Amino acid sequence: MLSPAKTKYRKQFKGRIHGVASRGYRLSFGSYGLKALEPSRVNAAQIEAARRAITRCMKRVGKVWVRVYPDVPVTQKPAEVRMGSGKGGVEYWACRVYPGVILFEMDGIDLDVAREALTMAATKLPVQTKIVSRGA
Repeated sequence: MLSPAKTKYRKQFKGRIHGVASRGYRLSFGSYGLKALEPSRVNAAQIEAARRAITRCMKRVGKVWVRVYPDVPVTQKPAEVRMGSGKGGVEYWACRVYPGVILFEMDGIDLDVAREALTMAATKLPVQTKIVSRGA
């Protein structure tokens, strides 16, 4: 699972996801991509599940790029704990996904296989997505 090796601070504020993507909204590496249409947090397990679905569907032909990285620590307190006594421990790592950002890119396969693989990946993610290609 993806997580940063080292961070400046152990815990972060939750923050809000405002506006649309100002970078990472164009295909840079591959011919086909999966673009987010709504703001959300995507955790490392969901990214990994989507990546595995893509590689399984592609039968390991071609190349896949993961364009997002979970760098936000999400904390959680245990169940049935009284109020106060500080912030909880880091439970998982997530990334803030803005509308328009490209999540995955792929190349070296035909359109039908790419569409099937990206559709499988989209079912693993908590955001509405659309498939984009370099031609359109």
